[in-house]
Amino acid sequence: MMLRPPPPGEGKRGEQGYLAYLLRQAQGATRLAMERSLAELGVTSPQFVVLTMLRAYPGLSGAELARVAMLTPQTVGVIIRNLERDGAIKKTPHPVHGRVLQWTVTRRGAALLDKCRRHAQAIERRLAAGLSANAQRLIRRWLARIAADL
Repeated sequence: MMLRPPPPGEGKRGEQGYLAYLLRQAQGATRLAMERSLAELGVTSPQFVVLTMLRAYPGLSGAELARVAMLTPQTVGVIIRNLERDGAIKKTPHPVHGRVLQWTVTRRGAALLDKCRRHAQAIERRLAAGLSANAQRLIRRWLARIAADL
């Protein structure tokens, strides 16, 4: 007799599950929802992350972007080329290390990112549904601590 796994939220895929598995399950569901939503704009989740990081931290190099976006340098290289081709980001040489390129979001990229943020905010509202502001703060703190400590 073959047992079928329960749907997300039940059994080992719910409160009885391992924390690491549940984090992965939640991340997978969130990423899929984000990818589907951003696809309407012709943007991938990694492109959205790169644009978001460049708006928050203008002037990052490709290597720095790879670290903060948690992507491989090769993936970031492809993303940078595509975003630059589309006019969403631009490069400037580093003032001290001339061979290092710094990347910033253009007006076109900022407008695209604003559209992406609206899509992301809708997903964030779904994630936070039913949670108090205090519960959200505790979850954010817990998730940030996990990322910093592991």
